[in-house]
Amino acid sequence: MNVIQHPIVFNLLGIPVRDTVLFTWITMAIIVGIVLLLKLLRPNLLEMILEMIIGVVDDAMDVDDLHPYIPLLGSLMVFVLVSNLISALPIMKSPTADINTTIALALIVVFSVHIYGMRKKGVWSYLKQFASPILLFPIELIGQISRTLSLSMRLFGNVLSGDMIVAIVFSIIPAFLPVAMIALGMITGILQAYVITTLAALFISSAVEINEEDLRIKEEKASRKNLKKIRKELANG
Repeated sequence: MNVIQHPIVFNLLGIPVRDTVLFTWITMAIIVGIVLLLKLLRPNLLEMILEMIIGVVDDAMDVDDLHPYIPLLGSLMVFVLVSNLISALPIMKSPTADINTTIALALIVVFSVHIYGMRKKGVWSYLKQFASPILLFPIELIGQISRTLSLSMRLFGNVLSGDMIVAIVFSIIPAFLPVAMIALGMITGILQAYVITTLAALFISSAVEINEEDLRIKEEKASRKNLKKIRKELANG
C-alpha cells in the first residue's frame, strides 16, 4: 500500500477526485452512520461520548460558556479521530496522511479563532490587539502563520509516519508484528486527535479571553452611557 502518493480515483463533472477526497467522504459516512446507530440503539453511549468531548474542551478552555465552541471542537475531534483510525481497515488510508487535509483543518481552526474573537470582543477591539503597539503587528502575523503550519505539520507528520511504518512492516513481516504496529498507530491517532482538539481549544480560549483592561474599558463605556441616559431623562423630566 502506497501511503505517500495520492492518485486520481475518478473524475466528477470533469474535476479529478483523488483518493484522499474519497477516503474523506468514506470517513464522513462512517461518522454519520455510527452516530445514527448509537442514537437508535445506544443513546446513553452517545451521551457519554459527548460528555467526554465536553470534558476535554472544558479542561483546555477558561471560559464561562462552552456551548458556542462545542460544535466546532467536537466535530474536529471526532473527524480527526476517525480519520486517523481508518487506516487500520484493509485498503483504506488516513485522510489526515495528506498534507492538504491537515492544512485545511488548520485553516478552519485559525479562521474560527479570529471569528470567535471578533464575536466576543467586537471587530475593532479584536483587530486592535494585533497592532498595539504597531511594531508588534509583523510578529503577530508571523505567529498566526506559524500556528497554522504547526497544527498542519504536526498532525500530518505523525499520521503519515505511523501509516508508513505499518506499510513497511507489513511488506517485510506479514505476521503478528504488523498487528502490534497497527495497535500502536491507533493509540497515536487517538493522542493526535486529543492534541489537536486541545490546541484548538487553547487558541480559541486565548482569543475570546477578555483581560482586565478590556473589561475596565467596557465598564467605563457602559457607565458613561448610563450617565448620559440619566441626564437625558432628568432634562426631559
